[in-house]
Amino acid sequence: MIKLYSRIAFSDELPNNFNKVPLDKYEITKGLKMNIITKILIGIIALEHLYILYFEMFAWETIGKRTFKSLPENLFKPTKALAANQGLYNGFLSAGLLWSILISDITWSKNIALFFLICVSVAGIYGALSASRKIFFVQALPALITILCLFLLD
Repeated sequence: MIKLYSRIAFSDELPNNFNKVPLDKYEITKGLKMNIITKILIGIIALEHLYILYFEMFAWETIGKRTFKSLPENLFKPTKALAANQGLYNGFLSAGLLWSILISDITWSKNIALFFLICVSVAGIYGALSASRKIFFVQALPALITILCLFLLD
């Protein structure tokens, strides 16, 4: 079994004269978990994509019309299946982000969060370039800020 002593990991076979000074609880847990601010930001982004899943899959002809005012009303019914497909992808992004919060291993948690935040950022940047600049501020910018928090706060 490995134990933490004075910031060094040793096996159980320590010399009898070794002064065992265990780290206090704060030092042991510091850095072993994702920062709460980062988790909250990831959660907000995940909820945003759950909302997008909802309105693209189930409310395209109601909320979609109010959200995408530049599209003619007659296009919402024929594009319902396309929007549902987009909504499904947003659901996968949301699931991945929520998963990253629940992973107990810090390295895996951060790597999974980073992967899905990069996916959200790329999708938001592409959407801003191809559809509306507003998408950058609604999707890409929060993800980019959260990526910064992932590196700077944790």
